[in-house]
Amino acid sequence: MSQPVEVTLAMMRESLYTAVVCDALDSLGHRHQSPRQPLLALTGMTKLVGRAKTTLWADMYHPDPKPYELELRALDSCRPDEVLVAAAGGSMRSGIWGELLSTAAGNRGAAGAVVDGAVRDVAAMSRMGFAVFARGTSPYDSKDRQRVIDYDVSVAIDGVAIHPGDLVFADQDGVVVVPQEVEDETLRRAWVKVHDENRVRDAIRGGMGAVAAFERFGVL
Repeated sequence: MSQPVEVTLAMMRESLYTAVVCDALDSLGHRHQSPRQPLLALTGMTKLVGRAKTTLWADMYHPDPKPYELELRALDSCRPDEVLVAAAGGSMRSGIWGELLSTAAGNRGAAGAVVDGAVRDVAAMSRMGFAVFARGTSPYDSKDRQRVIDYDVSVAIDGVAIHPGDLVFADQDGVVVVPQEVEDETLRRAWVKVHDENRVRDAIRGGMGAVAAFERFGVL
């Protein structure tokens, strides 16, 4: 099946998923676009697609003279369908994302958050229906423990580069980042493959053997 003229975010959320996007990236030679450290869906929302809004975090061990300053600026500049990416180096020093940040981001139309670290207020964020993928949880406040040191900059999670505006897919299998320079071709290949996989699945359900299905469709 050929790709439509434009695969919209709504269509991506409906039909695409991280595994098929990762396969499309593999076929283009982009073989390290998903962090291997688990980032788990913690709020009951198991699918997230949007464009990266990046924040860079650092641990701190002294009183912060301007607590929350840059994270609040980043939130106020958030646009609809963006995914707040918190690149915190996997630090579990505090819960750097929680209910109030989710409320502020949601009011700006954000799709969700991907946090390379800990979050808190999971029950409240779950009631909100705000998608959050993170390393884990911590009840500690970030004040005087961690802070945003820059935003709208290139960051990395587990060696995967993430630039502002990159497409971010997240589901129960993990997180995948699509670089903008290969976005169109990645989406085209992912769209074709997901529909080819549907044909293979139907054929196998109809009684075709796995070997015969692979020989006929070339998809696994």
